[in-house]
Amino acid sequence: MEGFNHSRVSEFILLGLTDSPELQIFFFVVFSIFYLMTMLSNYLILLTVISTPHLHSPMYFLLSNLSLIDMCLSSFATPKMIVDFFAQHKTISFEGCMCQIFFVHLFTGTEIVLLISMSFDRYIAICRPLHYSRVMSQRVCVGLVVTSWTVGFLHTMGQLAFTLYLPFCGPNVVDSFFCDLPLVIHLACTDTHILGIFMISTSGVIALISFLLLLTSYIIVLFTINNHSSTGSSKALSTCTSHFIVVLMFFGPCIFIYVWPFTNFLVDKVLSVFYTIFTPLLNPLIYTLRNQEVKTAMKKKLNYQFFSLGKTTPLYSVQ
Repeated sequence: MEGFNHSRVSEFILLGLTDSPELQIFFFVVFSIFYLMTMLSNYLILLTVISTPHLHSPMYFLLSNLSLIDMCLSSFATPKMIVDFFAQHKTISFEGCMCQIFFVHLFTGTEIVLLISMSFDRYIAICRPLHYSRVMSQRVCVGLVVTSWTVGFLHTMGQLAFTLYLPFCGPNVVDSFFCDLPLVIHLACTDTHILGIFMISTSGVIALISFLLLLTSYIIVLFTINNHSSTGSSKALSTCTSHFIVVLMFFGPCIFIYVWPFTNFLVDKVLSVFYTIFTPLLNPLIYTLRNQEVKTAMKKKLNYQFFSLGKTTPLYSVQ
């Protein structure tokens, strides 16, 4: 990192969410529970899809990859935030700050493309059902996932390449619980107006355009469903509604934060918490609570695990 940045700043101070000791204890308990639930629920979805043969379809393949990304998105900053609730000085090294910027844009960029891939899957399944098996082949599904990670990587490298060369020579206080790009570049000892425009065009506007494209695709799908009133259409409507709720929860905070990057509103912290902590937990809850196939497969998986544990109990009993 020193080869890229010759500044005097070696670490940043994170102000976190609050200075109140009581609230810090409360947030520690709440976010610890949320983080554990997020990791367990997404891991359960991932395990269920992998171990259940009849869920080896394009939609559930993409869903399992969404769970993987949500586990990553929830882990890049949340554990440090939880530990920092009991720290006197909430600091992060320059390298650690750059890593957080790298991972947040990698995972959010990847999730944006994956959500578009999921909407494409639903569009083909509902609007072009006769061509579904040919279009959404295994090769195409793997290609969509690889493309998602590739776009996410290229996006974050484009953001980070400019940030590493900025001179950070004085202020080092980040008013958040993690290093977010709009807040960090604002601390640079130079005019960051051009970089701000670049960031808006590559993050905020891209997120906004992606959301509008997804909204358009779901409107087309809903019109198609409305013209086919049947049990299958009702199931498709439920699935698309779930997908759209996920899209709305994910894109809403991202668009607000990155379209107005140089504002310092309290709501920015709330939205950052929402898309890094709450959304990765709400995703599996929305999919599992609204999808009977996944719920049934999960129940069978859990029952099998409990049954296996019950069979091994006598091995440890007193003879």
